[in-house]
Amino acid sequence: MRKNLAIGGLLAFVIAGIPPAASAHAAASARPAAPPIHWGPVQSRSGHHGYAKADVWLTRFTAETFVVSGALYDRDAHGGHCAYVRARFHYAGGGTGWALPKATCAPRKPIRLSSDGRITRVDVKVCVYDRPRRTTLNCYTDAITPAIIAGWPR
Repeated sequence: MRKNLAIGGLLAFVIAGIPPAASAHAAASARPAAPPIHWGPVQSRSGHHGYAKADVWLTRFTAETFVVSGALYDRDAHGGHCAYVRARFHYAGGGTGWALPKATCAPRKPIRLSSDGRITRVDVKVCVYDRPRRTTLNCYTDAITPAIIAGWPR
């Protein structure tokens, strides 16, 4: 009897044109992904000509790959100064790693920085980038943890 049920089930997938593994994956991916968390602005310290700012969105800390996304804004009037953002990931298994930095001299640029695995904390660093000297200025870092987000009013 079991053999007939298994063959009948397999036959139904073949007729539908969907392999059994794909149907299980389709059912799992049909669930809506958790919406991103809006952390808000992270802004560098002000210099004599302005500042840099990032509007930050985060995936859930339970995600296998953690993503910091949003927009980076150059708010510095000095021609050689741009906006710069970088994320430092603290991995659940130990150790840290930096995402490649993003910089822009435009008023707004989309950003996406991602981890290589599960994390317990992320440090989002926003600076003014001095292009001629290739150095960062007026940096500010926000340390973001699940405990901070859990403590937010709902």
